[in-house]
Amino acid sequence: MESSETLQAHVLSPQAPTQDDIDEYRRFSAEQAAGVGIVTTVWKGRDYAATVSAFLSVSYDPPTLLVSLYAESRIAQAVVGAGKWALTLLSADQRRTADWLASPGTPVEGLLSQIPFRRGPVTDSAVMDGGLAYFELESTSVHEEATHLIVVGRVLSMGTEVLWHPGLSPLVHYAGDYLKIKP
Repeated sequence: MESSETLQAHVLSPQAPTQDDIDEYRRFSAEQAAGVGIVTTVWKGRDYAATVSAFLSVSYDPPTLLVSLYAESRIAQAVVGAGKWALTLLSADQRRTADWLASPGTPVEGLLSQIPFRRGPVTDSAVMDGGLAYFELESTSVHEEATHLIVVGRVLSMGTEVLWHPGLSPLVHYAGDYLKIKP
């Protein structure tokens, strides 16, 4: 049944998005709940890591994931340069890790010194302790889109160290905040 009320819309500028367009898009797109993860890689002998909420399972056969990374970021440059990377899906009790690795201006040296992690068996990338699951990947393609790189990767290994229990919850990003799903 069609409503008789008028749909409220924000129509974007036809030439190029204005700052108001960008702000409204950011506000509306934040209404989508998304899991939170950490992308890591080793490039030129250094660890790189960043918090992400834009990742997606692309295919089960063969197992394939993608992640969206800000093109001008250190993590994007490192993932593209290394060609192999890891994604750890965070549990709700890992908010501190998500906050730290999402902070602008984190140091290159000692970036992971305060975070417990292990090395992935295939890529040697950091896998965060306590994550719900991890995936090690090899990039198969990189696509430039607007301000981001869409990096597609074939899964090389995956696993978990966490046993499921009733209080276990993923860390979720919604409306600009990190939240726990209440069972």
